[in-house]
Amino acid sequence: MKRSLTVLVAVATIGTTSRAQEAAALAKIRDEGMNRSQVVQLFNHLTNVIGPRLTGTPAFKQSIDWSAAKMKEFGLSKVAVEAWPYGKGWTLEKFTLEMIEPRYFPMIAYPEAWTPSTSGDITGTPVYIGDLPNADAVKTTDLKGAIVLATKPQDAFITKDRLQPSDSDTPVPIGAPRANVAAGPLPRAALQATLKGMNAGVVLRPSEGTEGTMFVLGNRASTPENSVPSVIVSAEHYNLIVRALQGGSPVKLRANVQTKYYAADTNGYNVIAEIPGTDARIGDEVVLIGAHIDSWHSATGASDNADAVAELLEAMRILKATGFAPRRTIRAALWGGEEEGLLGSKAYVQSRYAGDANAQAREKLSVYLNNDPGTGPIYGWYAEGNLAAKTVLDAWLAPFKDLGARRNVPEKIGNTDHLSFTALGLPGFNTIQDYAGYDTRMHHTNMDFYERVNTNDLKQASVVLAAFAYQAAMRAEKFPRAAAVP
Repeated sequence: MKRSLTVLVAVATIGTTSRAQEAAALAKIRDEGMNRSQVVQLFNHLTNVIGPRLTGTPAFKQSIDWSAAKMKEFGLSKVAVEAWPYGKGWTLEKFTLEMIEPRYFPMIAYPEAWTPSTSGDITGTPVYIGDLPNADAVKTTDLKGAIVLATKPQDAFITKDRLQPSDSDTPVPIGAPRANVAAGPLPRAALQATLKGMNAGVVLRPSEGTEGTMFVLGNRASTPENSVPSVIVSAEHYNLIVRALQGGSPVKLRANVQTKYYAADTNGYNVIAEIPGTDARIGDEVVLIGAHIDSWHSATGASDNADAVAELLEAMRILKATGFAPRRTIRAALWGGEEEGLLGSKAYVQSRYAGDANAQAREKLSVYLNNDPGTGPIYGWYAEGNLAAKTVLDAWLAPFKDLGARRNVPEKIGNTDHLSFTALGLPGFNTIQDYAGYDTRMHHTNMDFYERVNTNDLKQASVVLAAFAYQAAMRAEKFPRAAAVP
C-alpha cells in the first residue's frame, strides 16, 4: 500500500512539475515576444522595402532570399531554399489609363497579372459591348485595335466581410463572400479567345470593390503572351465611362500597358528551417508551422500574407531566443505560389509525404499549423472537424485569453495551404483572425498595404504561434488524428 501511495505521489508531483514548467515556458515566450519583439521591422521590410511578391518575380525571389538570411541570423538549423517547377515570371513596367476627351481624367485601374504589353499607346473612343445580347453580336462588331468595355456597369458590390466564427457559439458560414461579377455578352472563359480573334487592343473590366478598391488577380493558364492586355478598372470610373458614352459624350481614352516576362529562372521557391528536436524517442517527429510568402501585384500583400510571414519568422526567433530544447523538431516553412493554387505547399507535401515510400514520414509529422486568411490577433483555430484535436487546441489557447484569444471552432476552412496536408489525411489547421475589412478592402486588392494591419496585433499573433509550436513539440502524446466529423 505504501509503495502504491508513493507511486501516486510521484506521478502527481511529475504532473504538477510539468504544468509548472509549461507555465514558465509560456511566460518566457510571452515576455520575449511582447517586450523584445522584432516583428514590426520584419513586416515593414516585407511590405515597404520588398513590396509585392508575385511568384516568379525578382521581388518574390528577393523575399525568399531575405527570409532565408533572417532564419540563419536567428540561429535556426537546416535553412534551405527549395525549388519546384513553376514557369515564367511577370512584372508590370509601366501603365497608363486616362480619359483625354472631353476632359482630362486619370483613371484608377490596374492590369491583371501575366497580361502582355500593348503596342504603345492605344487612343480612341472605347467600344462598349456590355449591352450586346450574345457572342454572335460581339463578333459582328469592329473591335480591331479597340479599347473594349467588356461588361455592363458594375452594380453589385462586396460590402460585407465574412462572418467571424469566434463571435458565435453556433456555426456560421465559413469563407469569403460570393463574387459579384458584372454581366456581359461573353463568358469569362471565352472572353480572351474571342477578343484575341477580333484583334482587340485592350480589354477593360470593372471590379466589385467600392471607393476605389479593386480586386486584381490574373490567370497564368488563360493568359498567353499573345493574349489581349487586360485591365481591371475601379467600378466608379468604369461606370462613369459607360454612362458618359450612353449619354452621348465624345469620350476618348488613352491606354498603355508595358510588362516584362522572366524566363531565366522558371522555379518557384519555399524556405524551410528548423529547431531540432532533442528527445531520443520523438526528436525526429516534426511540428510544422507555415505561411505563404507570395502575394498579388497591385499592392504589397500586407494582410495577405506579409503579416503571417513576419509572425512566423518572429515566432521562430522567439523560440530560439528563449533557449528551449523542444522534444520534437519545430520546422518553419514559407510557401511560394499559394495564390496560384497552393503550389509551394503541394510540391513540399508531394516530395515529403505522398506515396508508399513516405509512409513513415507521414507518421512522423505531428501537426501542421498554418497562418493565412485574415489579419490582426490570432483568435483561435479551425479544427477541421477533428473534435479530439479541438480539445487539445482549446487547452493551448486558454492561457492567451487576456491577449485577445477567443475560441477554436470545429468547422473547416478552404483555400489555403493546410489543405495540401489534409488531402493526405495529415493533421493540418489554420488560424482564425480578424476579418473586419478583410474581404471588402484588403484581400487581393490594390489597398492591401501596411496601413491595413495593426502592428500591435503582430506581437500577439507571434506569441500565440510560438506557444502553439512549443506546446505541440513538448506534448507527450501524438497529436490526435481522429476521423473528421461529417
